[in-house]
Amino acid sequence: MILRQEGEGDVDAIRTLTETAFRSAPHADGTEHLIIDRLRAAGALTLSLVAEVDGRIIGHVAFSPVTLFDGTADWYGLGPISVDPAHQGKGIGGKLIQQGLARLKALGAAGCVLLGDPAYYSRFGFVSDSALTLGGVPPEYFMHVAFSPVYGGGTVTYHPGFYG
Repeated sequence: MILRQEGEGDVDAIRTLTETAFRSAPHADGTEHLIIDRLRAAGALTLSLVAEVDGRIIGHVAFSPVTLFDGTADWYGLGPISVDPAHQGKGIGGKLIQQGLARLKALGAAGCVLLGDPAYYSRFGFVSDSALTLGGVPPEYFMHVAFSPVYGGGTVTYHPGFYG
């Protein structure tokens, strides 16, 4: 398996993969592929990593800038993340997350947030705490990993491309 930054010829494969992966997800609304398209069009895909096997994209993760209410800079949001249903449960999503977080750190990021299942994302260092919140979301599902022991707080806002 090769993990790499998306290339120009990957856009359609990423869109199809994301639609397929989220089709049966319980909390999906069917627009996850459009989030990636809008972030890309806005120049806000800080990282867009793919997992490739035999020339076929079987996984993807997007990272885009977020804004913290207190103005703390260099925070990013993870998501959407997609793995082809035929390849789920094999650690591909985890490898994409680990690679993405390592690349964010190398870029000088202060941290990363996500909305997701604590049982899964806690293995990558993500925690919930009241310092960072996302409006309308149960606090236990909004998680973050800080790359420094000192970080800001308040309400987090995702890039406008996230919302359509």
